[in-house]
Amino acid sequence: MIFETIAVGPLEVNCFIVGCEQSREGIVVDPGGNVELIAGIVTRHGLKINTIINTHGHFDHLGGNRQAVAAFGARLLIHQADAPMLSKSAEVARMYGVPGDNSPEADAYLVDGMEVLFGTCHLKVLYTPGHTQGGCCLYFEDEQKVITGDTLFADSIGRTDLPGGSHEQLLNSIRTKLFTLPDEVIAYPGHGPQTTIGHEKRCNPYF
Repeated sequence: MIFETIAVGPLEVNCFIVGCEQSREGIVVDPGGNVELIAGIVTRHGLKINTIINTHGHFDHLGGNRQAVAAFGARLLIHQADAPMLSKSAEVARMYGVPGDNSPEADAYLVDGMEVLFGTCHLKVLYTPGHTQGGCCLYFEDEQKVITGDTLFADSIGRTDLPGGSHEQLLNSIRTKLFTLPDEVIAYPGHGPQTTIGHEKRCNPYF
């Protein structure tokens, strides 16, 4: 499996380009900006992007949605609870003093337990509300990787003081959906360095 990470946008969101080595079908997760750089990685690997996924609806994770959808001709997926944020991303970005585009509407919604297929690869959606009400993680079981968005970070967790956030709900999501994964699973957060589930279970100060 092709799996690349690039920090994009004004808040340096980790964007993930994931592809099937056999079919060259692929997905892009959280195109927060710098779509030309994302497209360069896609081109280098010869990928056909069929799906763009937002782990949640905060503007820094979907700032490049419109440009990415147009560039790749891909469908857009987000959890329904965060879908209303798509049309407000430019307004929210301006509140933080950065430019931004509103996102196109989602083509379909992420649902807990659903699988997204691309070539011979697949991921499972883990619904993990708490940072937002529509927060999701993406588990690649065969590769022992999980994209955690802003749910879980290396030695930290997502903030819960923004609208729709819940500290108690976030901790429960992590305990029941992420800490039940094998310890050796590598976790790739929405910002900052990767970690492992085992390390976070042992060392994360919030648990």
